[in-house]
Amino acid sequence: MDRPDKDRYFLDIALSVAERSTCTRRKFGAVIVKDSTIVGTGYNGTARGVVNCYEVGCIKDEMESPQGAAYDYCPAVHAEENAIINSSRSDRIGATLYIAGKDRDGKLTMAAPCQRCRRKIMNSQIKEVIVLSNEGKPLRSEVLTYAAEDTKWYTDALKHDKRTLSGNRL
Repeated sequence: MDRPDKDRYFLDIALSVAERSTCTRRKFGAVIVKDSTIVGTGYNGTARGVVNCYEVGCIKDEMESPQGAAYDYCPAVHAEENAIINSSRSDRIGATLYIAGKDRDGKLTMAAPCQRCRRKIMNSQIKEVIVLSNEGKPLRSEVLTYAAEDTKWYTDALKHDKRTLSGNRL
């Protein structure tokens, strides 16, 4: 019997959740799991009530923005954010967040959380994040490392001029 392990099982569910995405560039899905039970899901797309990119076009395409940039004018709520919103605080504490995605051509694309999402993940008290790599392999991160990385970014930025802070994608 070819039965997937739990990480692959939940990453496959995250890929299914991603199919609901309204983004025309990349579709991401996130699944929060605690004690082997799904406690929240989310996909990337505009906020409720806002026109969807697939209906009117993508502003990041219009501005020729590279992947992973232009968070300040993209209207999307990220998959991780929506999964956090769609779960209860008590269920998130100590949970694992699974994230998987595909690009516009349907190829796997790694969904490493951006700095903004990492901060929400930390404050949600999620313990671990597992993302699906471009090669289809699970990559595991302990959330505790996010705080050290964010602290280093912030203290380094304070040592430099204001352009360092304004040029970083938040």
